Amino acid sequence: MMSRLFVRSLIGAMVVATLALLLATLEYPWNWWVPWQYRSLFVKGFVFTLLISLGAIALGFLIGVTGGLARVSKNDIVRVLASYYVELFRGTPLLVQIYIFYFCLAAAVRYDNPVVIGMITLAFFSGAYITEMVRAGIESVDPGQIEAAKSTGLNERQTMRYVVFPQAFRRIIPPVTGQFVSLIKDSSLLSVISVRELTKASEVINATTYKTFEAYLPLALFYLALTYPLSYLTRKLEQRLANGKK
Repeated sequence: MMSRLFVRSLIGAMVVATLALLLATLEYPWNWWVPWQYRSLFVKGFVFTLLISLGAIALGFLIGVTGGLARVSKNDIVRVLASYYVELFRGTPLLVQIYIFYFCLAAAVRYDNPVVIGMITLAFFSGAYITEMVRAGIESVDPGQIEAAKSTGLNERQTMRYVVFPQAFRRIIPPVTGQFVSLIKDSSLLSVISVRELTKASEVINATTYKTFEAYLPLALFYLALTYPLSYLTRKLEQRLANGKK
């Protein structure tokens, strides 16, 4: 464990040193006072990004589980509607979806809260991917277990609740967690509808000070601080599940 930590630390230090050397070759008037001077914008953007991501993660997971169950439903209408939803949101760019939700759908109902609209858009976008993960997880359960559950007197709903879904849920945790990491990074696109998240904060600082590097390098660190814990959790879950299968 210690040797692995040492190697990771050494490689990280080498990467940082290499980047520092490359940046030092630029003929650029560095001014690292700028990020500190506008620290309140970064902090507010960080908080907005965190809240939007948490809301979108919770809603997206709910949509994904519902969609996944619908995808394996025996009701043709429900199954087809879920299929259309997945194809629509996975087959179109997130940026286009943000524009449609904000400038078309929200305008049609006369609602103008970019934070809530952006959160809902991210939830539906990520929910489409989670839907397929849930479907794949359910279909990966051995059909023999389903037959055995039914032979004990369980109906279809009880079989799904007590036998199928617990196993499927265990299998989809790592990919779903990875999707949450992508969702946090995708939240940067909400700057196009003036949501004051991290990317928008950096754009404002850059437009005010014309210090591009000082505005966007801290942005990368903030996103890393948000996504690394989830990435680390994903790796640990995968290792735990792999060890559990041995």
